[in-house]
Amino acid sequence: MDSQKITLLRQEMMSEGVLFYYYGYVTERILSVIGETVMDKLELDKTERSVARGVFGVFVEQMQNIIRYSAENQEGQVGERPVDLRHGMLALGRDGAGYYVMSANAINRGDVERLRAGLAHIRGLDRLGLKAMHKEILRGETPAGSKGAGVGFVDIARLSSRGFVFDFLEIDEDLSYFVLKAHL
Repeated sequence: MDSQKITLLRQEMMSEGVLFYYYGYVTERILSVIGETVMDKLELDKTERSVARGVFGVFVEQMQNIIRYSAENQEGQVGERPVDLRHGMLALGRDGAGYYVMSANAINRGDVERLRAGLAHIRGLDRLGLKAMHKEILRGETPAGSKGAGVGFVDIARLSSRGFVFDFLEIDEDLSYFVLKAHL
C-alpha cells in the first residue's frame, strides 16, 4: 500500500469517527493489550463509566468471536507452543449519537443461515426477552460447535443501547464475511 492510499484510508476513518481500528491476526494476548488501550482512551475522553463498560464489553465479545470462530486462520507450532491465529477486523468509533463497535471475519458459508436466524431472533427481543434468553442459555448445555457458553451475541444485544446490525458478504464458494456493528 502506498502513502496516498494510506492517507485516503486515514481520511475515510476520520470521517467515520473511527477511534481505533485493527485488521489482522488476533490472539488473547492481543485482545488484552488492545483492551487496555481502549479503556485508556475511553478514560482519557472522560466517557461515562456505564457507557465505557458497555463499549468495552461489546469490544471484548466481538474480539472473542474473531478469536474463536474466524474461518481465516493459521495454526501451527512455535517452538513447543501451539499457535492458532485467527484473522479479522475491529473498529471502534463515535457517531452523532454515541459509540459503535464493528467487527468482521470470515465464516464458513454453511453457518450463515443458522447465524442469520439466531441474530435476527436476538435482535427482535426486548430487554426482558434478552435477560430470559441469557439465563436460559447459561442453564442449558453448551451449543454444538460453540467454544464458549453461547451467550456472546445476547450479551452484545444487552449492551447495545441503540441495537445492532449485521450482514454476510459472499467471499467464495466456501466462505462468507460476517460483519456485525453494535451501537451504544
